[in-house]
Amino acid sequence: MRSDILVKPIDILMVEDNPGDVQLTKEALEGCKMCNNLHVVEDGEQAMDFLKRIGEYRNAPKPDLIILDLNLPKKDGREVLKDIKSDEVLKTIPVVVLTTSKSEVDVLKSYKLHANCYITKPIDLEQFIEVVQSIEHFWMGIVALPT
Repeated sequence: MRSDILVKPIDILMVEDNPGDVQLTKEALEGCKMCNNLHVVEDGEQAMDFLKRIGEYRNAPKPDLIILDLNLPKKDGREVLKDIKSDEVLKTIPVVVLTTSKSEVDVLKSYKLHANCYITKPIDLEQFIEVVQSIEHFWMGIVALPT
């Protein structure tokens, strides 16, 4: 890669209410080679405000990728996914569901709501970091994303 070419950072929106998972994700992404900006919101209502640029998020960037937990306060992740994928402006943003739920019902429902992938959070810290780095590598290094 030429050093005189500016690379636009990838904007990632993480919708997660667990501060430990947020911190681990930040650490994992800092260890990646891709330049990224991680934006974090703690509940589904904040997620939709961020995506629709409402209130304190009026200057928020349109994310290139969304990492979404299902079990969120205020507005559940399933509702957020449904809202994203039914919105003409937002539906092309890839949504990675990253959650503790191993429920087949949650997996099926997430895919029916057009999640781009479903990943169960590993309990092991090293595996969690590896999973986040794999998400970043796949979605930001291999896949062609809409601009």
